[in-house]
Amino acid sequence: MLPAAARLRRSADFTDTLRVARAARGDGMVVLHAAAGDPAPDAVPGARVGFVVPRAVGPAVTRNRVRRRLRHLVRDRLHRLPDGTRLVVRVLPAASTATSDQLGRALDRALDRVVPS
Repeated sequence: MLPAAARLRRSADFTDTLRVARAARGDGMVVLHAAAGDPAPDAVPGARVGFVVPRAVGPAVTRNRVRRRLRHLVRDRLHRLPDGTRLVVRVLPAASTATSDQLGRALDRALDRVVPS
């Protein structure tokens, strides 16, 4: 499970991230990465991640399954994200039929494109 401190939850956080993010499309997802700026006084250390899984992906069971798989995959890749960065993973309908391995490869390719080395 993704730690609670590493999750984007507020609508304003998603909006701010989408406004300034660099995007990379992977198979079944779009990854939006906002680099670390000046940290807010109440900011927690580490990267924060949020997921957008629209109804076009499928019924609730399918959307939740895809979200759980992605949370697990992102948790294993948090070390690649610098402190203070925000990441939004927008799931596309093709992700509903993808395996966890396919989602992991797509996530890795997208992160390689948006996260500076």
